[in-house]
Order: sequence, then structure tokens, then C-alpha cells
Amino acid sequence: MEFLIKALQLILSLSILVILHEFGHFLFARLFNTRVEKFYLFFNPGFSLFKFRKGDTEYGMGWLPLGGYVKISGMIDESMDKEQMKQPAQPWEFRAKPAWQRLLIMVGGVLVNFITAMVIFWMILFKWGESYIPVEGASYGFSYHPIGHELGLQDGDKVLAVDTFKVETVGDVIRHVLLEDPDYFTVEREDSVFQLSLPDELGQKFLSEGVKRFAQYRIPFVVDSVVPGMPAEEAGLLKGDSLVAVAGKDAPFFNQFVDELFHHKGDSTTVSFYRNGELMSLPMGVNKSGKIGVGPKAPSTYLDIKTREYGFWEAFPAGIDKGFGILVGYVKQMRLIFTKEGARQVGGFGTIGSLFPASWDWNSFWYTTGFLSLILAFMNILPIPALDGGHVLFLLYEIVSRRKPSEKFLEHAQLVGMILLIGLLLYANGNDLFRWLFE
Repeated sequence: MEFLIKALQLILSLSILVILHEFGHFLFARLFNTRVEKFYLFFNPGFSLFKFRKGDTEYGMGWLPLGGYVKISGMIDESMDKEQMKQPAQPWEFRAKPAWQRLLIMVGGVLVNFITAMVIFWMILFKWGESYIPVEGASYGFSYHPIGHELGLQDGDKVLAVDTFKVETVGDVIRHVLLEDPDYFTVEREDSVFQLSLPDELGQKFLSEGVKRFAQYRIPFVVDSVVPGMPAEEAGLLKGDSLVAVAGKDAPFFNQFVDELFHHKGDSTTVSFYRNGELMSLPMGVNKSGKIGVGPKAPSTYLDIKTREYGFWEAFPAGIDKGFGILVGYVKQMRLIFTKEGARQVGGFGTIGSLFPASWDWNSFWYTTGFLSLILAFMNILPIPALDGGHVLFLLYEIVSRRKPSEKFLEHAQLVGMILLIGLLLYANGNDLFRWLFE
């Protein structure tokens, strides 16, 4: 069920973004009286799921869910329609328009995706505000990935700053390690504060070991609900029990308990807990997923969760600021792709789908959609033939030199670009398949 929910969210999100992206091209093309022959969601080699014609344009949905396209008359694109290009240019064709109009038609998709992301973040902040847990609100400190322990951190420590950047939330720590290659952490341990030196290329180590969460807030594991028919109910656990150990090994915090329990998946063990101040233990089975069937009390019981609320117009600049911050962070991370460790982390549709939550949540759905809209805008504007950025590059050359590249050159560039993109698509999804099979 989790897979289905994530898949539905992925398909809906990408469908929205692809339609809006292609509409950007369509809008500017029609604005400049350029004929659009086709407007498709998904690709349709061989046949279409459905189609209809309105005016000069055929609208439809293809069967291959790898994006979408608009076919603009007189333009060398994915269709590689060479026959049309052999005919004399017509007034309604792309190639007959001034270079500045062709430039706007090509950047239209990126522009719409960028605006879409900003509007999404604006509306998210207006409707839901922005909830976060400040470091100061972490009563029990953080728990750390084994790499953190190698650095000298202890569970319960709080990272207050990365170099001179003051950490506001736990996510700031890994983000700044990946983006800024910092020199030291400022750490609070009980009543002392000290600086902890960091090794060079720590971000590369994070990538090579696949670190997703470097630090997590620690909270006690107090049972809030017991799932009927699961091992916890059969063993006799009750709401209000405070879980503290698995198989005699201390695990008083939620993430510790879950990790220890996972070592006994598909087997049985002993779970220790406090009930009304008395320490008790019960033998208990653990299912193949490493779960016993209990739900913890909400983190807000133990953590000081802050919420910033925004009025309609107040959310507008805050949404733009959030969008730009996400985009800048993503662009900075691009340098990591050109390393051995970074290349291994490149993912396809499986990786993108994993960004969505396992249960449907509109806040998370729209946030992820806004994030993907920024990625789609950035990736499409890269100066690679077959992408919008490749067309833009050749148009800028034409504007500056006042010479149009030959159609033969554009055809070859389009073909090379398509080969590169298909190769990247196969590599990214191959990485997903490899991780699914072997990790």
C-alpha cells in the first residue's frame, strides 16, 4: 500500500509539473502566432491513450510516462521531423520568428515551473505555516549516525553551530556538511560547550556511506496505541508503557528502540518497559518488518515545536525566500554529482518517489511538488542539446553573432543530446534498481 500511495503521488506531481512546463512553451508560442501541432502529457510512440483536436493543435495523453511534449511547427525537436524542415519556412513556424521570440518560447517552460514553485511555497506557508523544532527545544539532545560517533559526538549532544552558522533545526547540520565542507561543530554536552574539529571532505564520506539522517531528535518511547492482532497486544503491552530495552540492551529512546528491535525481525525477543514506575519485561515476537505493533506518543509531547504563521501577503516574500534557498542548496549539491560517491547517489523515478510520504499528506505532497518544480526548471535550463537550455544556448549565439546555426548542426546536436539524456535516464534508474536489489 505504501508503494501505491507513493507511486500515485509521484505520477500526480509529475503530471502537474509536465503539463505546466509544456503550457509555458505553448503560451509563448501562441502569443507570437506560432503553430503548435501537438500538446501531450507522456510520450506516445505508436499510439495514444486518447487524443482530440482543437484548432491547429492535437491534445492527448501518451502511454509512456516519461514526461510530455509540445510539437511546435518548424522546430527541430524530439520528433526529428526532417521532412517539414526541408520545406520553405512558413510565417506561422518557429524558424520564421525573430530570435528573441524563439528565445521566449524556449524559456517559457522553465519560467512557468519556476513561478509554479514560488506560488506553491507561498500557498504552503499561508495555509499551514512553517513548523520546526529548534535545537533549544530538544530536551533530550540528538542521537547520531555512527559517523557522528567516529567524529567524537555522543548521543545527547546538541550541535549548536556548523562553523559560524547557527543551527536552527537538526536538518541544518547535514545540509551544511554537504554544501559547505565545514571545519568544526560547536557542541553542547550537558553543561559545557566546545568546538569539535571535522575532517576534510566529510560530505563525501556522508555520500559514500549513504547517510540520510546524520542526527535525530531523541524522545522517549511511550506507547500511545497498540495495534490489534500484533505481537505487542498478544504479549500484553498497554498504552502508557515506557519502552526502555530490547533483549536486555538499554534502548530508552525511540530511535534506539526501533534500531534494536530491527535486529530481531522475524524472531522473538524480550522487551523491557516501565509501567506505573515498575520495571517489567515480556517475551514478544517481532514481525518480518521489525515491528511489534505499537504507536508512540507524538513528538510534541517531549519537543518544543514552533510554528510560524503567515498572512496571505506576508507569506509571499517568505515563500520566494524559501524557494530561492532550496534552489541555491540544490545547485550547490550539483558539484557532488561529479565525484565518485555523488554519482552513486544519482537516482531515477524510484529515488524521486521516495521523497513522498508513505501516507497521503497534502502539505508534504505540495512541498515535494514545489521542490521538483525547481529541479525541473534548473535541469531543463542546463545548456545540453535536446533540453530547453541547449536551444537557448544556440539562440543566444544567434543573437550575439547574428548568424543562425545550420539546421544540419541543430539536427546533430539534438541527436547527441537525446543520446546523452537516454543514457542518463538509464544510469539513474539503474542505480535505483541496484540499490533495491543489493542494499
